[in-house]
Amino acid sequence: MTIYGYIRVSSADQNEGRQLDAMAALDIPPTHIFADKQSGKDFQRPAWTAMMRKLRSGDLLYVKSIDRLGRNYEDIQNQWRILTKERGVDIAVIDMPLLDTRNGRDLIGTFIADTVLSLLSFVAQSEREAIRTRQAEGIVAAKARGVRFGRPTKKIPDNFGEVITLWEKREISFSEALNLTGLKHTVFYSRLREYRADKGKR
Repeated sequence: MTIYGYIRVSSADQNEGRQLDAMAALDIPPTHIFADKQSGKDFQRPAWTAMMRKLRSGDLLYVKSIDRLGRNYEDIQNQWRILTKERGVDIAVIDMPLLDTRNGRDLIGTFIADTVLSLLSFVAQSEREAIRTRQAEGIVAAKARGVRFGRPTKKIPDNFGEVITLWEKREISFSEALNLTGLKHTVFYSRLREYRADKGKR
């Protein structure tokens, strides 16, 4: 039997220290710990994929908590089934001793584990959806207060019309036009369309 540990944080700036400490306390070799730094919306993750290639029947996989596996209710249950039923791998959730497939291998034990897994997976997905809802509501409320999102729109410089005239007459190059207006080429063309549209209305 080989023991592995799986760690996941949602972004590169999050700290996986607590999960690493939990794995170290179980004496899991660092080479047997796989860590992903990305969202738990699905299981298309490099470290998870690499670990799945290593796992064999009889191996044991530790995770700190069920939401470290993922946040999608159906995906968590599907991966759990693949590991335990198809691959013959044991899973132990450190923060939830009831979710340890080494214990209670009888019908009642399996029923309890499956029920707890279903409940916790559902809670993990519900929390993820609640976060998205709160974020959307926060954005709507902020917009209602006049808060603007994204980069501020760069105003057309006072010399824009003059520069456009010189550029269109080929008296200056495109790069010179950019330098004179202080705009990047994408912004320049965007402002040019607005300038011409406004000029056409006059």
